[in-house]
Amino acid sequence: MMSQEKNDEITRVGADQPAGKLLRQYWMPAALSDELAGKRPVVPVTLLGEKLVLFRDESGTLGLIGRHCPHRGADMCKGRLEDNGLRCPFHGWHFDVTGQCVEQPAEPEGSRMHEHIKTPAYPVVEHAGIIWAFMGQGEPPALPMLDCFNAPDSHVFAFKGLWQCNWLQALEVGIDPAHASFLHRFLQDEDPKDSYGKQFRDAAPGTDIPMTRILREFPRPEIQVEDTNFGLRLIALRDLDNGHTHVRVTNQVFPCAITIPISSEMTITQWHVPVDDENCYWYAVFTSFADPVDKEKMREQRLKEHRLPDYAPLKNARNDYGYNPDEQESLTYTGMGMDINVHDQWACESMGPIQDRRQEHLGKTDVAIIANRRKLRAAIAAVADGAMDKIPMGTNPEAVKGPVSIDTIAPSNDWKDSWINADLARRKTCPWDADL
Repeated sequence: MMSQEKNDEITRVGADQPAGKLLRQYWMPAALSDELAGKRPVVPVTLLGEKLVLFRDESGTLGLIGRHCPHRGADMCKGRLEDNGLRCPFHGWHFDVTGQCVEQPAEPEGSRMHEHIKTPAYPVVEHAGIIWAFMGQGEPPALPMLDCFNAPDSHVFAFKGLWQCNWLQALEVGIDPAHASFLHRFLQDEDPKDSYGKQFRDAAPGTDIPMTRILREFPRPEIQVEDTNFGLRLIALRDLDNGHTHVRVTNQVFPCAITIPISSEMTITQWHVPVDDENCYWYAVFTSFADPVDKEKMREQRLKEHRLPDYAPLKNARNDYGYNPDEQESLTYTGMGMDINVHDQWACESMGPIQDRRQEHLGKTDVAIIANRRKLRAAIAAVADGAMDKIPMGTNPEAVKGPVSIDTIAPSNDWKDSWINADLARRKTCPWDADL
């Protein structure tokens, strides 16, 4: 349980809120590159509660500026892309990618009023199929040295989905290794060869045992949490009762990302990005350590479950997440279909727009959630004190490497180096050099 004041401190994302000030010190996904791929590369973006417009000018330069024209508040999403900027159709006020007004054609000849007009603007970069924004103070840091940023474009695929809940409860489902044995329990096992791009549907490494069976039959993992310079490393151990242990290594990449294994050859790095206090997007980058990713297949898989242009899930609270009692009896633990994103979405949205943590009772398996909240509060305090070098990654994103995220099976009495060795073996045959 926690007080309402402490819950507000770690959940609310406005520019004047403690968590909002912290989150602004990190690069945040603003849009998929695919969203600017059409004839007119202009899209609305609401990020950390701020209404913005993202565009690519004629020279290919990206701009992220205030959505409402500072003249009379018209929506710049309908602005005209011209003269290497965005022009408001209402009175022709023209803005460049820095947010500076460079022309007011309806004002008297020789007017210099425009020199004093500037709309909010933020630095943006494009990497791994995502456009990233930095909304904090000072010089933006370098992007951290995550595998998904080191891999070539051919080996990464990015997608996103909209959830109607606060960002923190969305993040916390990803740092809860115990939930997979229940929320993602499949009562029947799929052929692993049909599992491409689907988490928990592959065979356990080095075996023909489906991961779905391991999760189903061994629901009490021992969870170890290690503090790292990038956030937290989570090691979930499931004793298989045969002298071997399933070892699963996942990570919380501070402040709002997770890195998890999807198969022996692929990982997901997923950011839980606040739209505002009560809505968030998950942005996922799939990274292959073997063959190039099949982007068309992965996009097709996910577009079957989402609508455009807002990437909202087709299954949601309005249609009861597709719940089917017959399916719940014989196929899935939830009765909500085969897509585990829907399972997570239901769990997070069903808590309410912002989870009331005054009513929760955490157990031993919530060790990572407890550790992350402590880290979050410490980082919030550091930002309030101006000690930016005290926050995870701080001013040294080069310290973040990998992080290793993998499943493996090892002798129960000798598992500690198994995940490190499994990762080294994977990287030896990796066609791109992660320099780790």
